[in-house]
Amino acid sequence: MVISRTELANYLSSFLKVDMYKDYCPNGLQVEGSMEIERIVTGVTASQRLIEEAIAHNAQAILVHHGYFWKGESPVVTGIKRTRIATLLEHNINLFGYHLPLDGHDELGNNVLLARQMGWTVSGTLADTIGLTGRVDGNETGFSLKRKLSETLDFDVLHIGEEQDDIETIAWCTGGAQDYLEQAIDAGVDAFVSGEISERTVHLAEESGVHYFCAGHHATERYGIQALGEHLAKRFGIDVQFIDLPIPV
Repeated sequence: MVISRTELANYLSSFLKVDMYKDYCPNGLQVEGSMEIERIVTGVTASQRLIEEAIAHNAQAILVHHGYFWKGESPVVTGIKRTRIATLLEHNINLFGYHLPLDGHDELGNNVLLARQMGWTVSGTLADTIGLTGRVDGNETGFSLKRKLSETLDFDVLHIGEEQDDIETIAWCTGGAQDYLEQAIDAGVDAFVSGEISERTVHLAEESGVHYFCAGHHATERYGIQALGEHLAKRFGIDVQFIDLPIPV
């Protein structure tokens, strides 16, 4: 089956509720390629490696969580940015990127799917963020939750807190949301999980007594884009291939 670039862009904009989010980057079509799309490659980040994978799979589109043109970055197209964009244009490949809309989606979002992977029960949202709150599955301690996260995500999770402490209530937000720890502290949960960690995060966790788990930016955000690709394949009958390119952060 084949879908047009315009039809795909319009569908994704509506399905992911793009207009609801004030983001740090454009959501939607970022680099224009072929009008007709038969094969899509999905991945977390639009790196040169992922572009080369798309070329190898003869894809007409790449769909990612982390695309280009971020707020505050240099607007000039030179160096690595030039190489990436030039490769896309040379091979007539469309690049679609969806950041916060894919984190916060209530069906295929990174936060919802992390909970599903871990067996957590969602009870609400975390203050004024796209993070979620809930309860863990069964009896957990700092040690057992670190082990379960590490095994589930295939990532060496960093834990700040006492291993023997019981953990029942939890908040989480995938990716670079370590500063949402303050909202988690205010929410009174036992633990907070995100993808990255900063020096200040350690002190906040230690002094507040709220456990912090750094579970990997890529590792916590691979599920949404993969599920979105599977959704598109089922709905439109097109060939979609998820390419996982793990990184150590």
